[in-house]
Amino acid sequence: MHYRNIERSEDRTEFLYNNKNPFGRQFLSCLKFHAEGLAAVQDQSGWFHIGMNGKDLSAKRYDRSFGFYFDRAAVIEQGKWFHINTKGEPAYAERYDWCGNFQQAVCTIRNRSGHYFHIDLAGKPCYKAKYGYAGDFRDGIACVRNMMGEFLHIRLDGSLLHERRFLDLDVFHKDIARAKDVNGWHHVNRKGEALYKQRFAFVEPFYNGFAIVETFEGKKGILNEEGQTTLEL
Repeated sequence: MHYRNIERSEDRTEFLYNNKNPFGRQFLSCLKFHAEGLAAVQDQSGWFHIGMNGKDLSAKRYDRSFGFYFDRAAVIEQGKWFHINTKGEPAYAERYDWCGNFQQAVCTIRNRSGHYFHIDLAGKPCYKAKYGYAGDFRDGIACVRNMMGEFLHIRLDGSLLHERRFLDLDVFHKDIARAKDVNGWHHVNRKGEALYKQRFAFVEPFYNGFAIVETFEGKKGILNEEGQTTLEL
């Protein structure tokens, strides 16, 4: 039985394999199984994880449990956030106001002072800086918002990918990212340079060379990577 073949019922109260409940257990809520062979579930006792044998990972119960990524799962205990390992043990001693999920073996968190940064699998900060916001890493790059309200791109070690600052920013998708400056939304390359001169009220990421954009007049169209509107919607 492969974890990808285990589905959830429409009401998310049981797991299904070949349309049958393989564990004979009902839950108040259940999340998907991940590659670690574990899934977060909730019953009357609280949130916890079960394995692909249907048995509890541990007797510990939490206010909330989330899925495993890189052998780490975020949990909430008495309002405090941290990660546990696949043995059900805390992965580190620190507790946070919020935790994300590990991506590329690092994770964004918010500390008790309201500052964001990234930690490694051992719970150690990846760099010294603190931010007003920090998103997930993708292909070695993350978007962060500094204390002056500027968005920028950083590498896994915290170094800047480029020197440009934006009002809003996204991670790269096929080496192109959405960005917003004082004139509006557009797309930039890995140097932070605009691909074209126009600005829009909204842009989507490029999908195989084309992106949906919306002008300030409310008109939507299909844009190519050279900034040409090839079709009006």
